Amino acid sequence: MGDVPRSVTEASPNELRDPFTRRELRRAGIWLGLACAIALVVTLAQPLLVIFGGLVFAALLDGGVRLLGRILPIGRGWRLLIVVLLTLAFLIGTFYLAGVQVTEQVMQLRSTLETQAGRLSGWLTQQGMMPGPSDLNGIARQAMSSLGRIGSWVGTVFGGLTTMFMILVIGLFVAMDPGTYARGLVWMVPRANRPEFATTIDRMSRTLRRLLFGRILGMIAEGVLTWVALMLGGVPMAMILGILTGLLAFIPNIGAFVSGALMIAVGFSSGTDTGLWAIGTYIIVQGFDGYVLLPIVAKKTVDMPPALTLGTQILASALLGIMGLALADPMTAMIKAALHRSSEREDELAEADSDGADGDAATA
Repeated sequence: MGDVPRSVTEASPNELRDPFTRRELRRAGIWLGLACAIALVVTLAQPLLVIFGGLVFAALLDGGVRLLGRILPIGRGWRLLIVVLLTLAFLIGTFYLAGVQVTEQVMQLRSTLETQAGRLSGWLTQQGMMPGPSDLNGIARQAMSSLGRIGSWVGTVFGGLTTMFMILVIGLFVAMDPGTYARGLVWMVPRANRPEFATTIDRMSRTLRRLLFGRILGMIAEGVLTWVALMLGGVPMAMILGILTGLLAFIPNIGAFVSGALMIAVGFSSGTDTGLWAIGTYIIVQGFDGYVLLPIVAKKTVDMPPALTLGTQILASALLGIMGLALADPMTAMIKAALHRSSEREDELAEADSDGADGDAATA
């Protein structure tokens, strides 16, 4: 008879209790979970963007509440109510006092832009850089054939209003008690990482509040300066151009370009002198914002490199549309704050390890 095989007690390579198999399965599970998380984020990009917009609005309200708390020693709920009422009073008062004028200027602005666009297209056609009238008529007929999609356009408008309403509601609820939602996020993290995660969230929230504070100051400054300068130069529709400039200032780089194009187009509609005045106004206002106001605000708020901001805006607008473009700057600021905190944490750990090694060497 041959030798009797000995009993094998160690785990075989195809058993889960084998250390190598468990380690490889753990790695595969991490990669699979990461792929599922990416797919989930891509699928739910729009709802997540709405939630992020609500958080940005909540940070804006929270900043106002904290600023008001330095003056009025009252409860947070009362301060939030005051901030909301002041915001509503400002909007209602602005539209009540200047509503008729703004409405008239909006209609006039649309007509002026259409006229200027027609003149520009005619000049480009004469230079051979645009299709001729017959080709334009064919393009117009193709466009007219798609008027049946007006229902989808109306649906898009209602969808945008619904999205804006959801952002306002989410932001208001979060601003009422931000600590509860912050603790809920911290609770979802493993216990060992909760203190560091809480610190990172606090850093990101502070960065977002400072960024929005700087944006609000820039919007007010650009809007008022543009309004006053255009009004002094006799440029038509100075009020609506100032309002649009202030609103578009929330989107750095791209917003300034769009507002400048509108300003110059309206200026040249009334003559060469007003057009040159509009160009000068644009250069002076943007120069004041870029070289005077922005450096002062950046020292107290957040300094964002222009190339990084523009690159993020291009990517966000391509992936997420106009809403991604509007929220690209806050998103970049929060990611930058998180990465900065991670770098600080690594430096602290490296310094602690170095001090521990020096202490062990001294003891030896």
